[in-house]
Amino acid sequence: SVFESLESEVRSYCRGWPAVFDHAQGSRLYTEDGRAYLDFFAGAGALNYGHNNPALKRALLDYLARDGVTHSLDMATTAKRAFLETFQTTVLRPRDLPYKVMFPGPTGTNAVEAALKLARKAKGREAVVSFTNAFHGMSLGSLAVTGNAFKRAGAGIPLVHSTPMPFDHYLDGQVPDFLWFERLLADRGSGLDQPAAVIVETVQGEGGINVARPEWLRALADLCHRHDMLLIVDDIQMGCGRTGPFFSFEEAGIVPDIVTLSKSISGYGLPMALTLFRPELDLWEPGEHNGTFRGHNPAFITATAALDTYWTDDQQEKHTLTRGEQVEETLRALTAQP
Repeated sequence: SVFESLESEVRSYCRGWPAVFDHAQGSRLYTEDGRAYLDFFAGAGALNYGHNNPALKRALLDYLARDGVTHSLDMATTAKRAFLETFQTTVLRPRDLPYKVMFPGPTGTNAVEAALKLARKAKGREAVVSFTNAFHGMSLGSLAVTGNAFKRAGAGIPLVHSTPMPFDHYLDGQVPDFLWFERLLADRGSGLDQPAAVIVETVQGEGGINVARPEWLRALADLCHRHDMLLIVDDIQMGCGRTGPFFSFEEAGIVPDIVTLSKSISGYGLPMALTLFRPELDLWEPGEHNGTFRGHNPAFITATAALDTYWTDDQQEKHTLTRGEQVEETLRALTAQP
C-alpha cells in the first residue's frame, strides 16, 4: 500500500491497528469497509469530547461558513477574544487562578519549551529538575526533561541542563519522599546546580500510568517554594478533565507557577497549546518567543464551545469520575477471572 511504499518508517500508532479509517463519530472510528472500532485511544488524549462532537462541529462549521479568520499569527481576533474571556470566566476565576495566558505554538512540546525558557529567564539559572519515566515532548528542550532512553537517543546530541529525580513510588516507599533531592540541594558539593524549576506530570502517561499521590505533590510544591524553584506542571496529557477536575493538580490543592496545556484544550482535535503562568513571571519581551501558528482560530472556536458546553458546572467532572469507576470495576473483574 501507499503507507508502506511512501510513508516513513517512523510511523508508529498505525502499526498497532492495521486498518484504514474513513470516518468517526463520538467514541467510534469506522474503517473504509464499514467496520466500527470503540476508540479508547482518543487521539492520544486529544479527543476528550469524542470524534466530531456535534456542539463543537456546529460552532466550527458556522465560523468557517461566514469566512471567519483561520490564520492570524498573534493578531487580535474575535475568536481569540471569545476564547480568552470564556477561559477566564469558566476555568481560571472559579479556581482563583491568576494565570496569564500564552499561545506558544500548536503542540504540547511547544508549550513545554516556552515554560522551560520562561523559567530559566525568570530565575537566571539553567538547571531544571525532572522525574524518572517523565515524558514532555520530542523537541530538544522537552527531550532533555524526558526519561525514555529510546526517545532521548533520537536527539543525536547531548541533552543537558536537566537532572532526574525519583517520581512518586519509584523507590517503592523504601526511602522518604524527596530525601535524595533535599540532600543534593543542601550540599554545595553535590554537583547539582541550583535549579530554576522542577517540571512534573501529576499522572505519567507515556511513562506507564504512574499516579502521584496528592500528598507527594503538596510536598513537592513546598520543596520548590522553600528552595526558590518554580514548579511547572505539565498537564498536556492529564488536563482538560481527564482526571475529573479541569486541572489534574486540583485534587492536591496546589497552585503551580507554570502550567502547560495542549491536546484536548481545543476540544476537537485541532492543534492548540497554552502556557499559563503567574503574572509576575510575564517577563517576555515582545516577539522574544514566537511562531507562525500561535493563532489557530478554528481551535479557539471549538475550545470556546467545549468550555461553554461542558465546564459551566461540575457535571463533566462527575461524569468522568463515574466513568472512571466503571472502567476500573470492569477491568478488575476481568483480571480476577481464572
